[in-house]
Amino acid sequence: MRGVNLDQLLTFAMVVEHSGFTEAAARLGLTQPAVSMQIRNLEDRFGVRLIERVGKRALPTAAGRDLLPFVHRLRDEADAAVAHMMRHRAGDFGRVRIGTGATACIYRLPSVLTALRADHPGLEIIVVTGDTPEILDAVEAGTLDLALVTLPAARPSLFIEPVCVETLVAVDPRRMEPEEANDAVDPAEAAATPLILYERGGTMRAVIDAWFVAGGCQPRPAMELGNVEAIKNLVAAGLGRSILPSVTVAGDLDRDRFRARPLVPPLTRSLGLALRRDKMLDAGVRAMAAAIRSLEPSS
Repeated sequence: MRGVNLDQLLTFAMVVEHSGFTEAAARLGLTQPAVSMQIRNLEDRFGVRLIERVGKRALPTAAGRDLLPFVHRLRDEADAAVAHMMRHRAGDFGRVRIGTGATACIYRLPSVLTALRADHPGLEIIVVTGDTPEILDAVEAGTLDLALVTLPAARPSLFIEPVCVETLVAVDPRRMEPEEANDAVDPAEAAATPLILYERGGTMRAVIDAWFVAGGCQPRPAMELGNVEAIKNLVAAGLGRSILPSVTVAGDLDRDRFRARPLVPPLTRSLGLALRRDKMLDAGVRAMAAAIRSLEPSS
């Protein structure tokens, strides 16, 4: 029924609970005429009397008594809705959908998500992995809220800001001769050995290929894979050398399996935060974006 609003119903319940218009008006912060007008409008909409005066008291009619349980349920649901929305407002509840590459998902997101979950335990976090172009497509389409992607990347509809820089290193099996372990690797030396690189099509591979080309070399990888852990396992088996972000071989177990050597000239990749320019950022998305901005660079 159009014209019936929650305020009118709650005013009716307040009048009944306090058996009078004056007390109800004081509790609601309204004037007594305003309360009387709300009750009259409600009665006009229903076409029945809801309140009758008995002496100095205002009491519900039979119709009013029947209406009261419905109003109480509506009030409870409204209170629950307000509490639920306040959790959204505080970032304690809701859903955040983030996209990123497989390497960043393994080595960058865990610390971000752990800190975020500690501060916002009710926040549902959905992570999707893929190449930078498809992740940015999803952000543009609104199926992802934000993304952590390898730069460079640009879309007119997206706001993309750098958040951290990762140093890339040459990764060899640990059994390399010690006297070679700290020698820097240039493009010519790297290209002269069997290479196990990221597969073509991704931004990471484009960054690596550009480093070789700038050094006057054309890499001819023996293997190309999309999974950093698969690349590492093949390198550990002695099947070739790779070029990876240093963070991927910085763990205690990795130090026993690999030797990470600096590249010359140095090579880095930048990670960026991508958001749609016109997106309304709720508290959960703002919290995720802030956590991503706090990422530390790798050395």
